[in-house]
Amino acid sequence: MEILILIIALALIFDYINGFHDAANSIATIVSTKVLTPFQAVIWAACFNFVAFFIAKCIIGGFGIANTVSKTVVEDYITLPIILAGVIAAIVWNLFTWWKGIPSSSSHTLIGGFAGAAIMANGFQAIQLNIILKIAAFIFLAPIIGMVIAFGFTLLVLYICRRAHPHTAEVWFKKLQLISSAMFSIGHGLNDSQKVMGIIAAAMIAAHSEGIGMGIHSINDLPDWVAFACFTAISLGTMSGGWKIVKTMGTRITKVTPLEGVIAETAGAFTLYLTEYLKIPVSTTHTITGAIIGVGATKRLSAVRWGVTRSLMTAWVLTIPVSALLAAAIYQIINLF
Repeated sequence: MEILILIIALALIFDYINGFHDAANSIATIVSTKVLTPFQAVIWAACFNFVAFFIAKCIIGGFGIANTVSKTVVEDYITLPIILAGVIAAIVWNLFTWWKGIPSSSSHTLIGGFAGAAIMANGFQAIQLNIILKIAAFIFLAPIIGMVIAFGFTLLVLYICRRAHPHTAEVWFKKLQLISSAMFSIGHGLNDSQKVMGIIAAAMIAAHSEGIGMGIHSINDLPDWVAFACFTAISLGTMSGGWKIVKTMGTRITKVTPLEGVIAETAGAFTLYLTEYLKIPVSTTHTITGAIIGVGATKRLSAVRWGVTRSLMTAWVLTIPVSALLAAAIYQIINLF
């Protein structure tokens, strides 16, 4: 019981860290275009992170991404020490990348840690390889989808607004950016909160098989307070901000105008809604980065700082294996006790 409670507490701490680590995804463009101050932006994003809870509960009617994450490891091999090692590894890697200002994926950190500890404990037969490969594929697909949608949206909007007065258009796009930022923040809340829900569900299912109190038979039995706590934690984390990463996302990839901010956030939101429908956990970081690249590329390819982009992609590719190795080492240490 003590280990289960510790896992739930650490998972919610990770969710909070995820919020301030990924706050930049929701607010970078709206801050860089000076539509909102940083403080106003994080409050705005946090509110819509939490609104996502009611959308998932009352409109979508389920938490499909949480179910996918909980099945990353074969149920027969899931134990509380494995989950504990995975969550600790995810927290360590998230804090390290936040400290360095690297917009890595909190989602892939958590999944990599969970899988790495399971492999260390039981070998590769412990993981659902088809699920992990699908998640890994979206390391590349999510930013590409975001980039393509953003590129197409930008060309369409530029054509529709070709006769608009520049000043009038900028005023309107600054107003529209409030809506696009809210849309993306809802997608962020829907996507990222469910990953932590999936980990907590896996821990409770493992507790049930070990005859521990608070255990559940399946994710369908997950108490409502878990979802509420996860969406609350990520919202509070978002309110804390992640200013180092805001600079990378908002200015270092490409210079963003209000029009481009609207397009990037809308394209990122559409991508997140698509993956929510497909029940595939993706990185909001990857999604918004691809969308920002897409709007930058419509001006000219040289408008995108490809050196920065290559560095980001290197961090993305390394996240799952590094988190897995870190979790494997932590699992060995836990086993000593």
